[in-house]
Amino acid sequence: MKNLKIYYLIGLFISSLTIQAQGNSAVEEFNVEGIKVILKHSPKEVVSAKMFIKGGTANYTKEQEGIEDFALSLAVSGGTTNMDKIAFNSAREKISANIGSSTTYDYGQVSLRCVKQFWDTSWDLFADAILNPAFTEIEYALLKEQLINNVKQNAADPDTQLRNLAAANFFKGKNYAKLPTGSEESLQGISLDDIKSYYKNLIGKKRISFVVVGDISKEDISEKIKSSFASLADGTLPSKEEKREGVLSTTKIEDRDIATNYIMGQMDAPKMDSKEGVAMQIAMSILRDRLFIEIRTKRGLSYAPQAFYASGIVENPYNGIYVSTTNPKESMRVMVDEIDKLRTVGYSAKELTDVKQGFLTSHYMGLETMASQSRNLGLADLKGNWKMAEEFANIVNDISLEDINGAIKKYTDNITWTYLGKKDMVNEEDFVQPKPIKKELPIKN
Repeated sequence: MKNLKIYYLIGLFISSLTIQAQGNSAVEEFNVEGIKVILKHSPKEVVSAKMFIKGGTANYTKEQEGIEDFALSLAVSGGTTNMDKIAFNSAREKISANIGSSTTYDYGQVSLRCVKQFWDTSWDLFADAILNPAFTEIEYALLKEQLINNVKQNAADPDTQLRNLAAANFFKGKNYAKLPTGSEESLQGISLDDIKSYYKNLIGKKRISFVVVGDISKEDISEKIKSSFASLADGTLPSKEEKREGVLSTTKIEDRDIATNYIMGQMDAPKMDSKEGVAMQIAMSILRDRLFIEIRTKRGLSYAPQAFYASGIVENPYNGIYVSTTNPKESMRVMVDEIDKLRTVGYSAKELTDVKQGFLTSHYMGLETMASQSRNLGLADLKGNWKMAEEFANIVNDISLEDINGAIKKYTDNITWTYLGKKDMVNEEDFVQPKPIKKELPIKN
């Protein structure tokens, strides 16, 4: 036991050195031909470059949900006007360059990961895919079938179905109720001409920015962006989702004859461009530990109950609690009781002290790759301040008991519930959140 403790302390020491090393890496922001660039210098032999595109669900109708994901996926996977798909993939695989895309509620990205030795050639392929996509009928038809099959498979997965139902319920009437990856119906209706038109408006200087992490000089990346993207049109500014004000205590029950019932509770949350957002993340991390003890360890009601802050969303992040269980009534009661306990009694100073080191270690373990670091910087920039990504450890260490107690009390007064499972096992009264008795929260150690 003594040796295990020593190894644990050594692990923490190594983790702290890693954190310091990452925090000391030089990051600079500059502009190239009207395009924002963030460069983080790293001595590693792997380079990660990402083009972030401001867009998302506010920029297309419900009938065309998924068009942004469809367009970016086709651009990076369907060849270019200079190289057909086979030639492009052969050139990419020869140098082990990885080029991909993804989209979410607020933005899309095209990413490149390569070894420094082949950085120049990899960049040329990356830029060619973005600027000169072939958009052929054959590749469009193949990808369309693949995307529709993915949607069908996801619909059969209860967790994915719950997540989609919860988004539609929590963001009812808002753009976030649209599915970034689309539905079977919307994907069937998107034509190749629709994709070409949407993509042309999507890729413009007013919408894009680059984040690069690697052993690359400012002069190098500046010259590459200038030679590749200088002639790109300015384009138009994207539509943005408005910040929602408040959460209603509503319930959506979807009857499904399945062995396990799936439940998601969603609450309001602050944006991650301030100290309050970090405090909320920590507060939900401690709540997750509490739910694990109360729901799994003590009662055996669920294998993996969760509490989380949806940090990957830019404009409208939310807090969530989740459980899959054969006893939905008792599981929900425990979750609500724990939240109400926090709203009246608050966290303890010991909980905050205990969680900080583990919280930071987990955070930085998630940033071990160049790709995860470039994503973290780019997402922080979209949220309003990329420097928060680099100053995260200092912000966490500065969080007080007053900060997390204030956050949990402010943002958990109403819960929107979504239930997927046997309807006869619950009723709407089970989802009512009782109002806790007013009581001052502890704010000092």
